Amino acid sequence: MIAGSLPWALSALGLILLFLAGDSLVKGAVNLSLRLGVSVLIVSLTIVSFGTSAPELFVSIKAVLENTPGIALGNVVGSNTANILLVLGVPALVATIQISNCDAKQSYNYMIAVSLLFIALAFRGVFDWKSALILLIILVFMLTISIRKALVVRTFHNPSSKIENEADNHKIFFPVWKITLLLIFGMTGLPLGASLLVDNATIIARVYGVSDTVIGLTFVAVGTSLPELATTAVAALRRQAEMALGNVIGSNMFNILAVLGITSLVSPIPVAAEILHFDLWIMLGASVLLIPFVYMGRDITRIWGIILTGLYLLYLACLMAK
Repeated sequence: MIAGSLPWALSALGLILLFLAGDSLVKGAVNLSLRLGVSVLIVSLTIVSFGTSAPELFVSIKAVLENTPGIALGNVVGSNTANILLVLGVPALVATIQISNCDAKQSYNYMIAVSLLFIALAFRGVFDWKSALILLIILVFMLTISIRKALVVRTFHNPSSKIENEADNHKIFFPVWKITLLLIFGMTGLPLGASLLVDNATIIARVYGVSDTVIGLTFVAVGTSLPELATTAVAALRRQAEMALGNVIGSNMFNILAVLGITSLVSPIPVAAEILHFDLWIMLGASVLLIPFVYMGRDITRIWGIILTGLYLLYLACLMAK
C-alpha cells in the first residue's frame, strides 16, 4: 500500500515552516539579548529552549491522555539523544559550529546532573506525582539561577553600550515590536511545523507497517527535535555558536524537568524495560560526547558532524532491528 500525496505534501510544508520559524526565533532571541543586555547563551538556555521544547510537551501530554504513555517517555529520551547527535551533527555538516569562544561548562554540568537524576528516578519504575514534584522544583531552581545570572550581568555591565556594540557587529538590532513578532512567530511556528511533520510522517510510517513503539522512539522523537535542529542550523549559519549549544543543553534540561515533570502530573508514566536498559544509557553516552567541545573548546567541524550523525543513524538502525 502506498501513502497518498497529501501526507507527503503536508510533511514538506511542516519542514518549511520549521526552518522559517527557526530563523525567526534566532533573530528575535539575539535581538532580545541585546535589548536586555544579557548574553545570547542565557537567552538560549531559557526562552529559546522553552520555545523549541514546546512540541515535546504537546506530544507527551497528548500521548498520556490517549493512554500511550510509552510514547511520552520515549519522546523525551529519544529527543534528548537526537538533540545532541542529530541537532549538533547535521548543522556541522554544512557549517562549523565554533564552540571555542562559548563558555557553557556550568550549564553542561547541570545538564549531566539532571540526566543522572532522570535515570535514577527511572529505576523507580514509574514517573508519578512524586517524580514530577522533584523535577518541577529543580526546574524552578534552574530558572532562578538563570534569572539571577542575567541580573548580575546587567548590574556589572553597561547594557546600553553593550547593545550599541553588539548592534554594530551584527547589524540586526530591531525595535521591540519586531522582536516580539519574531519571537511569537518562532514559538508558534515551531510546534505547528513539528505537528504537521510528525503527524503526517506517522501516517506514512503506519502505511508501511512501522510499529507504534518504533514510531515513538524515532519519528516522534526526531520530529519533536526538528525545532531544535532548525534553530541550531540557522544559528550555525549565522555564526551564533552560543545559541546553538545553549539551545541543545537548555532543551535537554527542559525536556526532562518541564516536559516529563508536567506530563507526570497529568498521568503516571511507567518505564519500559527496553528504555531502562538501553535507550537511557544511549542518551547519557551522547551527553558525555559533548565533553571535548564544552571543556576543551573544540569546534564541531564537518568531521565531527559526520561522526555524530553517523552515531545517530546507527542508533536508529538498532531501534529498527528490535
